[in-house]
Amino acid sequence: MYNCHMKEIYEKYYEFLTEWNEKINLTTITQKDEVYKKHFLDSILIKDEFKSGARVLDIGSGAGFPAVPLKIEREDLNFTLIDSVGKKVDFLNNLIAHLELKNIVAIKSRIEEHKVFDYDYVTSRAVAPLCVLVEYCLPFLKEGGVMVAYKSVNCDEELQEAKKAIELLGGKVDKIEEKSLDEETKRRFIFIKKIKPSPKGYPRGQNKPRLKSIK
Repeated sequence: MYNCHMKEIYEKYYEFLTEWNEKINLTTITQKDEVYKKHFLDSILIKDEFKSGARVLDIGSGAGFPAVPLKIEREDLNFTLIDSVGKKVDFLNNLIAHLELKNIVAIKSRIEEHKVFDYDYVTSRAVAPLCVLVEYCLPFLKEGGVMVAYKSVNCDEELQEAKKAIELLGGKVDKIEEKSLDEETKRRFIFIKKIKPSPKGYPRGQNKPRLKSIK
């Protein structure tokens, strides 16, 4: 993250983010050192977990986290970013052009309307409880693919509540990793591997994953 070339890219990212944040609500974290730690560094803690050249779907991308920092670090990865808010998608595509990133695109869509189901990875950060998130993520993976959920260290109850949804949608918890942002702040990553096809009709429409989650 800190070589000269990447330092310049992250600086451009920060300036672009704060400029747009004055027009649309992208993040409440605006202090430079906090953005670098809580957004940039947090996003890339697992940058080495992805196989080379993988196709990655990022759900609820918002201001670009974790997908854009991961792309900065891993040029070999191919990203599709999904967000349902048009202004955020406009920001993301302008950001991608501004940073001159290749093989990464943002699209405006509700996740249940997305029609590509063969990604190697699906990532999501600060989008929904895990029991909801697995319905948004697992159907879009190829068999053998992995969803990566960015969670707090206090996510044991979430994980317990998501067990039924994980099983129903063809997943299995592969591993859980805990990493430190600093001496006081830790992050937990839940890796769920898709071991069999998800049933047809998932994710459900009409906001049902949130209103009536699988439990």
